Amino acid sequence: MAIKVGFVSLGCPKNLINTEIMLSTLAKGGYEIVAEDVDADVIVINTCAFIESAKQEAINNILDIAWLKDNHTLKGIVVAGCLPQRFKDELFKEMPEIDSIIGTGSLDDICEAVDAAYNKKQFKSFKDVNDLALGGERIVTTPEYFAYLQIAEGCDNCCTYCVIPQIRGSFRSRQLSELVEEASELASLGVKELCLVAQDTTRYGEDIYGTYALDSLIAELSEIKGIEWIRLLYCYPDRITDELIEVIATNDKVVKYIDMPIQHISDSILKAMNRRDTNESINAVIKKLRERIPEIVIRSTVIVGFPGESEEDFKYLHKFVKDTKFERLGVFTYSREENTPAYDLPEQISEKLKRKRFDIIMSEQQRIHNEFNKSFIGKNVRVICEGYDTVAESFYGRSYADAPDIDGKIYFTSHRRIRDGEMLDINITEILDYDLLGKVIK
Repeated sequence: MAIKVGFVSLGCPKNLINTEIMLSTLAKGGYEIVAEDVDADVIVINTCAFIESAKQEAINNILDIAWLKDNHTLKGIVVAGCLPQRFKDELFKEMPEIDSIIGTGSLDDICEAVDAAYNKKQFKSFKDVNDLALGGERIVTTPEYFAYLQIAEGCDNCCTYCVIPQIRGSFRSRQLSELVEEASELASLGVKELCLVAQDTTRYGEDIYGTYALDSLIAELSEIKGIEWIRLLYCYPDRITDELIEVIATNDKVVKYIDMPIQHISDSILKAMNRRDTNESINAVIKKLRERIPEIVIRSTVIVGFPGESEEDFKYLHKFVKDTKFERLGVFTYSREENTPAYDLPEQISEKLKRKRFDIIMSEQQRIHNEFNKSFIGKNVRVICEGYDTVAESFYGRSYADAPDIDGKIYFTSHRRIRDGEMLDINITEILDYDLLGKVIK
């Protein structure tokens, strides 16, 4: 009888792709994949450990799953990914509930890890993260109309607050031809929207082709029949070239949306973070994007409370957010992470002051977001339907301005049944908090 395996996938879309590859490996190996935790013999938890809150979420999930070992028929727990990669020497000692651990370089050992956990034997594997083959067959777990396409792995940026290079290894691009082949396969399965992801998508190609090749990759992907939207995530400002801006502006399949984390705007804080950007370069690329693509939606992220962030630095950031009016913005309080250069920096900020600064920026952004949403009222927008909400008694979906699982929704009514993944035009009639309301244009 096949071992029944359940999965919990935590963290970012890149982690989800790792989960999908492990699912495929197990399915090909003769294991039975089950949807419900209570049906599983072994549960694999693919973890994130980027910041403290992610670590805590992983630990809470492990403890929740461990209850099934004590009170149900679960035989073993496998913990994979970033948490074991970061804490390989402590995990078995601190959490005896775990049976097998595999790091980010050992995902191809998932079958051995599951077998060991099923037989109540400890197993661990930590191969060199830089040797893990990129890509691979996946069991796509996102809705059939959209999928993530990981174009590179690892990171060489070495921001002082970040553990990603330690967890994921050095930056490695995938071959363009391989990506086109995978995207074509996804399109044949019904995928209409491709979200391109990497730790730094704008660096794609530099390591294997000697030049940035994201614009070339987009050109190839846009030729694939069935792909209607291509969305760019994790774009570093300093690598957003004029050529890339032109591709976004002129290629009809590229949604006019870019995810561009800046983290701060004070030159002294950017330098302390080891970011390559400056106040001047960040403002310059925003200006270029908006002048060339007036309808563009820019999503960014900022960190408040980084060590040494003075009141003047923070006020400068606040004014920048107020003046720039990002259509989408994520705000994070600085998380002090062990084994990062920023951990030992002087002038650490208190949690109370971090939270105060977080609240100020979030309040400002809420007003900006509200004004941006108001600008849609009366307009017609293209929407991809994601489902039907029985409580709201309406369909819902996303426009070009909304990335999956990150941004808002558009709720709309229709006299006919709308299929998930169907693209249609919606007239926006009003706003509801972070979401929009509308109706189908007949």
